[in-house]
Amino acid sequence: IKFATTGSAVNEISVTNAATSNSPSVSATGGDSNIDLTLSPKGIGRVTLGAGKIQQLAEKITIAATGTTGTVNYDVITQAVLYHTTNAAGNFTVNLRGDGSNTLNAIMDTNESITVAFLVTCGSTPYYNNAVTIDGSSVTPEWQGGSAPSAGNASSIDVYTYTVIKTGDAAFTALAAQTQFA
Repeated sequence: IKFATTGSAVNEISVTNAATSNSPSVSATGGDSNIDLTLSPKGIGRVTLGAGKIQQLAEKITIAATGTTGTVNYDVITQAVLYHTTNAAGNFTVNLRGDGSNTLNAIMDTNESITVAFLVTCGSTPYYNNAVTIDGSSVTPEWQGGSAPSAGNASSIDVYTYTVIKTGDAAFTALAAQTQFA
């Protein structure tokens, strides 16, 4: 363990042991009223919990004031939700990847899944997701209801959810759904 210190620190980490049948804790403590606790892996390394219970979770969202068209690179490292707030300008391909430097294949282990949401604003002329790729390679998702969408929904926000399951090296099963919000 390497300890790095800040000269003007008022917040710290406290490690507390526990008696029988109780849990030890690692806590953010200090002078501030509300203190986040950040666990930061190096590079594309991840924090692993052997078993877990989540009591509250906030997901990272990217809001883009652009109209969806062409190929949209969905970087799962930087967001769980991507929301395009300007009316879509054409049908589009969603390319799921780690980010501009890392493939989805590199950041996922076999037998893991990720789920992300893509919110697309549709005006009076609706457009839709007509192709899906993972790391630039075409995949055919299994669509909720049994068939891929053939249109968007006018004057709505269409939410596309994608669950990607890594089944082997660069091998994925993709599940997808389109839901209208108006």
